[in-house]
Amino acid sequence: MALEHAILVSLLEKPGSGYELARRFDRSIGYFWTATHQQIYRVLGRMVDDGRLDVLDVAQRTRPDKKEYSVTAAGRETLAAWLREPIRPDSVRHELAVKIRGAAYDDPAALIREVERHHREHTDRLTHYLAGELRDFTGPDAPAPGDPGPELQHVVLRGGIAYERMMLAWLDDVLATLHRLAAAR
Repeated sequence: MALEHAILVSLLEKPGSGYELARRFDRSIGYFWTATHQQIYRVLGRMVDDGRLDVLDVAQRTRPDKKEYSVTAAGRETLAAWLREPIRPDSVRHELAVKIRGAAYDDPAALIREVERHHREHTDRLTHYLAGELRDFTGPDAPAPGDPGPELQHVVLRGGIAYERMMLAWLDDVLATLHRLAAAR
């Protein structure tokens, strides 16, 4: 996937400035697709130049003026074409998994702290996802069923929740194994 596609999706959900878009990447899209602020601004400029985005100068009273980006018809066509292209299923390319296998040739206990750190990070991400789900998809302000935007956002979030739960279960198994092997030494 190109960064352009993630930007198109985000701006179709809600037009915004480069700064607002970068913050959205930091808060939500970034869990699935990462980009630096510099990359985002560079790609925004290129997408304006090639006609996939419009830019509107917006005057602000207490802040400097901003540029608000929105998707053009050409941008929608680009996204529609990409949505119809087949993609390869993701493969598991996981550095931690290689380290765990390599621990057989060193002291398995040496990895315990690193695996515990990964466990904390996945726990924090799961907590963040669950809080977002509670905030955005439950209660009286929850989106009405049938609106494809929120429904598809929610199904991606549920995928993130399932992934984090799977990772935590696996890391629990790894930790139990490492502790058992360390005790046997």
